Amino acid sequence: MAALSKIPHSCYEIGHTWHPSCVQSAADITKGALEVSFKIYAPLYLIAAVLRRKKKDYYLKRLIPEILWSTSFLTTNGTLFIVFFCILRKLLGGFYPWSSGFGAALPASYIAILLERKSRRGLLTIYMANLASETLFRMAVTRGIVKPIKHGEVLLFSITASIFMFLFRSNDGLKGFAFSALKFIIGKEEIPTHCNVADSVGTSPPERTAAIDTEPSQALAERADHRRKKLIAYTRKLLESICKHGPRHRCCKHYQDNCISYCVKGFVRMFSIGYLIQCCLKVPSAFRQMFSKPSRLPSVFYNKENFQLGAFLGSFVSIYKGTSCLLRWVRNIDDELHALIAGFLAGVSMFFYKSTSITMYLFSKLVETMYFKGIEAGQFPYFPHADTIIYAISTAICFHA
Repeated sequence: MAALSKIPHSCYEIGHTWHPSCVQSAADITKGALEVSFKIYAPLYLIAAVLRRKKKDYYLKRLIPEILWSTSFLTTNGTLFIVFFCILRKLLGGFYPWSSGFGAALPASYIAILLERKSRRGLLTIYMANLASETLFRMAVTRGIVKPIKHGEVLLFSITASIFMFLFRSNDGLKGFAFSALKFIIGKEEIPTHCNVADSVGTSPPERTAAIDTEPSQALAERADHRRKKLIAYTRKLLESICKHGPRHRCCKHYQDNCISYCVKGFVRMFSIGYLIQCCLKVPSAFRQMFSKPSRLPSVFYNKENFQLGAFLGSFVSIYKGTSCLLRWVRNIDDELHALIAGFLAGVSMFFYKSTSITMYLFSKLVETMYFKGIEAGQFPYFPHADTIIYAISTAICFHA
């Protein structure tokens, strides 16, 4: 029963060791948490506003209040933890293993999440539930309770991607952000049409005309400039000819490309996006080393992780598109069930960028999606304030760990 025995020490000896006063320690933590919270949420909201192309009124009227709102939530979470840490010690006359972490964090997290906007509680709950489940899994592995499966994160990602892609292709399968995100990654050509019959042979979609801007010849135009434009126009026309003249099944909706160029373009596009994302994440640290260690600046562009993320996203899209096209050729039909196979095979791309966090987040999001679908179908019960309770428990687990 050693795990339940009381620890006869003061909160000054175990918790706020820098100051004996509980009140002063809480004030110190509030000050530090406020500064850190603002540094987190200020750039987060600003980047989100830029990416979502918010209008001027948002920056003038809503940006600062939303930043301060979320900052107050996170600050409250940190402050109340040390407050309940001290309160439980005084009420219990000492510390128990459960009270110093889980016991103090549970009420603190529950009160704090109530201060946050309702629109953000779901996202915070998913994030913390993912983090808590990953933490519990690692603790179980460390203690020998669970034996990890080799490449288990890749297998779980493949299964999750398979189900997500099936929902994406199904009628009313996905809505909101999940649908928009997959539409951006996969492309509008794979948007569900819910038509399982192949198009007739004689029916062909309108083809895009060659976008060659031919300016009227000018007598004084330079000869070099004319050659350059002619070369660009010829190259563009050649690429369009290669893309259009090739194998494309009648069920395929990528009208501007054949199946081969369709997959290649998908890889190049998402590889570029993944590469740029990873580069942008390394820019802040590169600026700090610009003057002290300028020789490390090229590593921002040639870092191995940049290419790994790009290869992961690019191969995921190209494998999914290639498998979908192949199944349409084999079965001569466009079916939502193709997404199950294509999504599972595309999950193999996780080998390029193994990430337990990404896998667990997507799996948690899938569980949430399936649960809400079960509620809509009347199969699962609805629990009011479930998001706040799950957030409080998940955060308390992370504090305790």
